[in-house]
Amino acid sequence: MDRRQRKTREAIFNAFITLLAKKDFGQITVGEIIRQADVGRATFYSHFETKDFLLKELCEELFCHIFDSTKNGQSQHKHIFDCDEKNSVFLHLFQHLQKNDNNILELLSSQNNELFLWYFKMNLQKLVVSQLPLFEARKNEKLPDSFWVNHIAYTFVETVRWWIENGMKESPETITEYFYLAV
Repeated sequence: MDRRQRKTREAIFNAFITLLAKKDFGQITVGEIIRQADVGRATFYSHFETKDFLLKELCEELFCHIFDSTKNGQSQHKHIFDCDEKNSVFLHLFQHLQKNDNNILELLSSQNNELFLWYFKMNLQKLVVSQLPLFEARKNEKLPDSFWVNHIAYTFVETVRWWIENGMKESPETITEYFYLAV
């Protein structure tokens, strides 16, 4: 993707995030998104088939930088985030949340948070699978792997929800420790 296409895509993402913070996903129209992003309808559709695809792509952009880095063994990565983290991937996620990169907190606390948290959990499950050795000592042998992965991802999502609802008073390091203790 060339620089101009990346800028257009970022403008659409930013417009969409702004609208999601104010309105329910179902009430947002493509027309509102293109007005907010200051792009044409054809430009929008050259990047995204539908508003649903835009949401899916936004969620993938928000989370894939971490997943890509764990798959490739890289510590430095860039999608819509810039970072050079060498910490645990879960601490890494909490640090991005604390910094509120790309207004992610507005999405997680907006009226659309159930939809957004669902995408978040789907991506987390992939991450959890790659990090299962961290949790192996805690797993009961009677539990199927799919249940265990779902449980860990759900615990992370609920930890994030609790942290946000309680004003994020704990540091990313402390909330990561709480998460590990809760699993």
